[in-house]
Amino acid sequence: MLGHVCKQGRQVLCAAALIASAALIVAQSASAASVITPGTFNVAMEINYPPFESWENGKVVGFDAELSEAIARHMQLDVRFQDTKFANLILGLNGNKFDATISALYITPPRLAQADAIAYARSGAFILVNKDSPVQPEDEKALCGLKVGLQQGTSWVTPIRELSDSHCVANGKAPIVVSEFPTAPEASQALLSKNIDAQIEIAGTAKMFAERSRGRLVVSSPRMIYMQTLGIFTRKGNDALQAQLRQALAAMRQSGEHQALLKKYELEDVTQE
Repeated sequence: MLGHVCKQGRQVLCAAALIASAALIVAQSASAASVITPGTFNVAMEINYPPFESWENGKVVGFDAELSEAIARHMQLDVRFQDTKFANLILGLNGNKFDATISALYITPPRLAQADAIAYARSGAFILVNKDSPVQPEDEKALCGLKVGLQQGTSWVTPIRELSDSHCVANGKAPIVVSEFPTAPEASQALLSKNIDAQIEIAGTAKMFAERSRGRLVVSSPRMIYMQTLGIFTRKGNDALQAQLRQALAAMRQSGEHQALLKKYELEDVTQE
């Protein structure tokens, strides 16, 4: 086709077509070089964490799922979700199990020691309690003397333990008893069973758990606590994929896609403080 155009003497059209074709080949080659499976963007997430990622009628839905699909479109790749246990979301990157982890993970120093990250949203946590509970803590300092449940390995475990010592015990109050659970839904089940007094969970998920509990659980904190930044994590040194992800996010911001997703799921942009 290009040769035919050139023979017709349409050199300008020919040159433009050749440049466009070459650019597409370069883009596709870059994508193939940066991902494990050519043509596919393999994304790890723990698919039981609504509204970020969960199953609905056999399809993965939620903020991270929609974000991943949009990013893949901009990179001209298909997307494949890999349901991964929370503890393996970072470890699997270094084992070449998947290309990226997009699963409502906060960017923290320990995680940055193991993987690279690109910020894409900000959120904090809410405190969940039983509606009929005699205690309705409004912030983290009101958790003294309570048994608090969290998902194992989440970024709140250390701050809550430090708060227990620096605030509760230091002021003559009972310490916070931290109970860790393999998954967030298991922590919520323990709360419903009244084996714990409160649960700390990322805001969107806390609200979803409260809604799905049919009024048995409520959010007791009027404002989010422990505001942090969510990140897309990739293997250290995969600069090609990092560059593609940043370009895709920039294109989404320019088109308004990113802002629309943040608004839909009540998240803040990383530029907001």
